[in-house]
Amino acid sequence: MRSQAKAFTTYAWGFLVYLVGVIMFGAWVRITHSGAGCGDHWPTCHGSIVPIEPSIETMIEYTHRLTSGMCGIFGIALVIWAWRRFGVGRIFWASVITLVFIIFEGAIGAGLVLAELVEDNASVARAVIISLHLVNTLFLTGSAALVAWWSQNGLTPRLKHKWSPWLGAAALLVIVTCMSGAVTALGDTLFPIAPTIGEGMWSKIRADIAPTEHFLVRLRVIHPFVAILTAISLFALATRARYATLSERARKAALALMVVVGLQTVAGFINIALAAPGWMQMSHLAIAQTLWVILLIMAAEITGEAAPTS
Repeated sequence: MRSQAKAFTTYAWGFLVYLVGVIMFGAWVRITHSGAGCGDHWPTCHGSIVPIEPSIETMIEYTHRLTSGMCGIFGIALVIWAWRRFGVGRIFWASVITLVFIIFEGAIGAGLVLAELVEDNASVARAVIISLHLVNTLFLTGSAALVAWWSQNGLTPRLKHKWSPWLGAAALLVIVTCMSGAVTALGDTLFPIAPTIGEGMWSKIRADIAPTEHFLVRLRVIHPFVAILTAISLFALATRARYATLSERARKAALALMVVVGLQTVAGFINIALAAPGWMQMSHLAIAQTLWVILLIMAAEITGEAAPTS
């Protein structure tokens, strides 16, 4: 039985890694302006199941659709395996929620294509949907991470806990920061700028907030300030958890969160200094997903209790 549980946990962690990889691929679709690679057709590509004589943009978009579709298959397998191995409990329901968010993810992606909110579209509607898309992505990776973690450690979550308000506030801050980051990344893709540092950077910031600039350009100045506030809050919370009377796993998760917050802060400054090149945007996104998962693991450890022994 232990070997079966270990196999499930390995699969769940592998599934989470695959999800993050697909998310990164989605960012690459945006960065390369390949969202319209299959035209305004969905789920077909230019009206065909397999595109004929595809362009590079078509291959990028088509590959992303295939890898995204595999998420659904892997998600169904996760639900069935969780039900057979653990029965109808928190792990099963977390896997069901994961599958639901996979479906939402696909629906949002289809909506973007069918409404032609891709490629060089710089509308308010695209900005709103992109930010909501990112929120769904966070819930997706978060639920998948909890499936893996709970199957590995057997903790029962408790919503009513003295740490719950602080952990909830931290999660909300991360979500808001990621939403602003998604809008900023869209602006950086559609309205690229040359790398600047020092006084040149401040001059560029002043130019960006001019009333004559596009709203995506004006909004991207907000994200760094929101991110700094979130980083300070997360670091303070993790420091408190690190030196509190908690389990060893919880304190290790707190230390990991402190390290990743610092890494993400440095990556953010580098991203600004280099004018958000594609590879740096993807790195920034990958670290953000890692930070989110670690925060949820820390919360699960702090608020969880060991399952009773039968």
